[in-house]
Amino acid sequence: QVQLVESGGGLVQPGGSLRLSCAASGNFFSINTMGWYRQAPGKQRELVADITSGGSTNYADSVKGRFTISRDNTKNTVYLQMNSLKPEDTAVYYCNSDLYALVGITPRLRNYWGQGTQVTVSS
Repeated sequence: QVQLVESGGGLVQPGGSLRLSCAASGNFFSINTMGWYRQAPGKQRELVADITSGGSTNYADSVKGRFTISRDNTKNTVYLQMNSLKPEDTAVYYCNSDLYALVGITPRLRNYWGQGTQVTVSS
């Protein structure tokens, strides 16, 4: 079984910063892309940023220049540093990963989601 466990959400004032973390654990062989999505009330889930195993990054236009995604492959962990936060960044943030889970002894490419962490930007 594979789990993605997020941490670091909370309440912050506009202009403030938060750092989210997501650690993958369980029975897997390797991790491909890791990323962060968010879903605000009444809206569809959207990609915030993702990062490949080689370190290539991709950002939503709305967060470019404010958010930074990074990963520590030795810890199977992805981070999202969020600066200059705005009220419109308020959402549940979900970690997502493509990884090779071990099904028996065979690696199978699977996609996993974390449980989500609330980020609220408000004065």
